[in-house]
Amino acid sequence: MTGSEVPHSFRLAYVPGVTPSKWVRIWNERLPDVPLTLVAVSPGEAFGVLREGGADAGFVRLPVDRTDLSAIPLYTETTVVVVPKDHLVAAAEEVSTEDLADEIVLHPLDDTLVWEQLPGRPAIERPATTADAIELVAAGIGVLVVPQSLARLHHRKDLTYRPVSDAPESRVALSWPQEETTDLVEEFIGIVRGRTVNSTRGRPPTPPQPKAKRKRPETGSGSGSGAQKKTTSGKATGKNPRGGSGGAKAAKGGKSGKPRRRP
Repeated sequence: MTGSEVPHSFRLAYVPGVTPSKWVRIWNERLPDVPLTLVAVSPGEAFGVLREGGADAGFVRLPVDRTDLSAIPLYTETTVVVVPKDHLVAAAEEVSTEDLADEIVLHPLDDTLVWEQLPGRPAIERPATTADAIELVAAGIGVLVVPQSLARLHHRKDLTYRPVSDAPESRVALSWPQEETTDLVEEFIGIVRGRTVNSTRGRPPTPPQPKAKRKRPETGSGSGSGAQKKTTSGKATGKNPRGGSGGAKAAKGGKSGKPRRRP
């Protein structure tokens, strides 16, 4: 990248309750030259932000309209009921929706749970936001059923929460526009899915390396190849064409063989 080029950026939307810090840290380690900008959105506006190009991808809550958005489900949250610390529910480890039948159960307009039938008794008015509903719970006006991450997000010292065994659950997903699956989106998908930095996805495969040739073992002089073997003195030895040893010295007097018979 030259000094005149402006680096690309990646905009990541996220709804309340989702903590993207782990993925952001990995992104900054792998792509330090590509800044990542977080865009906080409400559950109701998250999909509009993605469709209008306000973010490249986003952590949202299912369901997602798949006609123009892609989504990868990531995890399912536990559903809890938020109550004052001195409430009877606080004495139990877990409750059911039947246990809330006599309670005023607040249903904020930004509720992320899909109910077939709301538990308990409805409030006179629906709170505008989950944060508003938390304030009403603290005032002793009712209880609130939400994903556990939202209960933690709006934690107060005077409130507590307990799991609701048969309540609908919220599922968090990574979503992005179907027609905008860019290289940076693919990179972030890999991070979310736990793909390692050495993964070959999206990279050209390494060409196969040529195999090293095996060296043939050297053959000796007795192999019949006609090659001569050098002695330590550097002189070659070989077979004497007359049948003797070319390297042997003649006997004293220059003669060799059997003695002659005298007549």
